[in-house]
Amino acid sequence: MATRGKSINLFLMDGVPTGRVKVTLANWTGVPYRVPRVDLNKCNGIAALTQSDVYFLFGTVEESGGDVVYVGQAGVRKNGEGILYRLKEHMRNPDKDYWTEAVVFTTSNNSFGPTEISYLENRFCALALNAKRYAVKNGNDPSPGHITEEKESELEEFLDYAKIIMGALGHKVFEPLLQTAPIAPSADGSVSETGTLFAINRTGANAKGMLTNEGFVVLAGSVIRQELVPSASDSIKASRENNKENVDMNGVVQKDILFRTPSGASSFALGAPTNGNVEWKTAEGQTLKEVENSGNSA
Repeated sequence: MATRGKSINLFLMDGVPTGRVKVTLANWTGVPYRVPRVDLNKCNGIAALTQSDVYFLFGTVEESGGDVVYVGQAGVRKNGEGILYRLKEHMRNPDKDYWTEAVVFTTSNNSFGPTEISYLENRFCALALNAKRYAVKNGNDPSPGHITEEKESELEEFLDYAKIIMGALGHKVFEPLLQTAPIAPSADGSVSETGTLFAINRTGANAKGMLTNEGFVVLAGSVIRQELVPSASDSIKASRENNKENVDMNGVVQKDILFRTPSGASSFALGAPTNGNVEWKTAEGQTLKEVENSGNSA
């Protein structure tokens, strides 16, 4: 079945794109809110934020600049407080000072009970971990609870819509860098499920990568040249420093790494200023530039 277009309504509650946002999607009972931490106190009086909800806290690691997320749930308390009260607790918690923005998923008909939010928290956390985009700050795996097959089908549909909304809000926390796992190149080709596979083979480096609609991905298992040349720029040094946890002591890349440009990716791999359009080549020896000019890139 063909994928259909979606119409999403973003209501800028404060009249500016950097403020609070309420999201609605046609024929969906879900009602997400994006709330910057600094605007949390503006949310007093919003009835939907006193309900049971699943929420995300987004931020960055100050040392590396890497993205982090915490996935949580909040039930309605005896005093009638729900998700908003829980978010204010997090704001007072010094162990959670990393977050700058919360995204909340509630419903227009207040249909979330303990079973539903437990299941959604578990699935959201698993999706974020599997995508490997963000460092997930949850200390323990959330319990999925016990639900019927009918309820599971209903909640999985909710998840599908939530993933679309989250991406529209700028958080690709559920989207892997490569939508499917690459196929190992054959002896006579370089095509994978996701597109054209490129490689760099030089002394000290044996890297593989793929062009995506977000940039260029250096694939896990690649070997990078460990020494930097004297002319290495500050940006190359920074990319090595920011990804030192993603490369082992032998220069083997441990996870897929996204770069904004092919040159950024090739310079990272070779530890030197490079032109990625000519450094990255297919198994047949075609450069990335030649592949793009022929119209055969992913």
